[in-house]
Amino acid sequence: MPKKTDAAAKASTKANMPAFTKEEELHAYKEMLLIRRFEEKAGQMYGMGLIGGFCHLYIGQEAVVTGITMASKKGDASITGYRDHGHMLVVGLDPKAVMAELTGRKGGLSKGKGGSMHMFSEEERFYGGNGIVGAQVSLGTGLAFAAQYRGEDTVSLTYFGDGASNQGQVYESFNMAKLWNLPVVYIIENNKYAMGTSVERSAATTDLSQRGASFDIPGEQVDGMDVRMVRDAAERAITHAREGKGPYILEMLTYRYRGHSMSDPAKYRSKDEVQSMRSERDPIEQVKARLLENDWATEDELKDIDKDVRAVVSEAADFATNDPEPDPEELYTEITV
Repeated sequence: MPKKTDAAAKASTKANMPAFTKEEELHAYKEMLLIRRFEEKAGQMYGMGLIGGFCHLYIGQEAVVTGITMASKKGDASITGYRDHGHMLVVGLDPKAVMAELTGRKGGLSKGKGGSMHMFSEEERFYGGNGIVGAQVSLGTGLAFAAQYRGEDTVSLTYFGDGASNQGQVYESFNMAKLWNLPVVYIIENNKYAMGTSVERSAATTDLSQRGASFDIPGEQVDGMDVRMVRDAAERAITHAREGKGPYILEMLTYRYRGHSMSDPAKYRSKDEVQSMRSERDPIEQVKARLLENDWATEDELKDIDKDVRAVVSEAADFATNDPEPDPEELYTEITV
C-alpha cells in the first residue's frame, strides 16, 4: 500500500477530527476562559499576600477537565490532586466560594480551613483537592467501588498527574479496579514535568496510557490541548466504565504554562518552549479560532464573553477579600476523635 503524503495524512486527520456544534464550542470557550481568568486572578492575589500556603495553577491545562466534564453526566463523582481550582469551577461550584477558600474565609467551600489544596463539595460529588501525591487514586477507586456496591449508574473520574503515576498505590488501585471491574476512569494529566523533572528523566516507560497493561486495563493517549479530542476520548472511556466493563486509562498530553506552584520559577525548561506551546497549541485560542472561522462569533462577541467572565472573577475576588475569617470555634468542628 502506498504511503500517504504529508498533505494527505493531514487531510485524513482533519476528516476524522471530532466536531463540535456552535453551542458546544461556545460552552467550551466560556468554561475554559473562566478557569484561565480565575487562575490568573488567583496568581495575582497570591503575589499580594492574600492567599497563603501552596497554590498550584491550572493555566494551560483547561481543555482536560472541560472536555471530560462535557462527556460525563450529573452524579458522576470526581476527585483530583492539589491543582484543583479548575475542576471545581467546571463541575458548577460558585467561583466566590472557591476563591474564598483560597483566601481562608468563612464563605469558602471548606469554611476557610482547607485552602487551595483541600476543597470539597458533597452536593456536586467533588471529593477534593488532595495534597498527598497519588492519594486521590485509591480514594477515586473507592468511590467507584461504592457506586458498584450501591448499584448506582455513576462513574468515578479520577485525575492525577504524570508524577503521581509512579506512586505504588496507583498500581494497587489499578489491580483492585480491574479485579472487580469497577466503574472508574483514570485520567493522567501529563503536563510533562511533574514537580520539575521531565517525564523522560523520571519514567522508564513514557507512554503512561499503557501503565495498566499488566492488569488488562485499556488506555489511550489523547491530545489534551484540544477539547474536542478530550471529550471524544472521554465519551468512549466513560461509556466503557458505565457499561460494567471496568476501568479505563486516559493519558492527557497537556502542558502547564506556569511553574509547578507559585513558588516554582520553572527554570528546568526554556522560555521558548513555553512560548511555543502558548502560541501554537493554546486550548482556548484553538476554540476561538474555530468560532471566528465558522462565523459562529465575532471578535466583539468574544470580547463581551471575556468581559463577562472577568466580571465574575472580579466579583469572586472582592467577596474573597471582604468575607470574614472563620470563627475560632471552627478549629474544633468536623473533627473525629
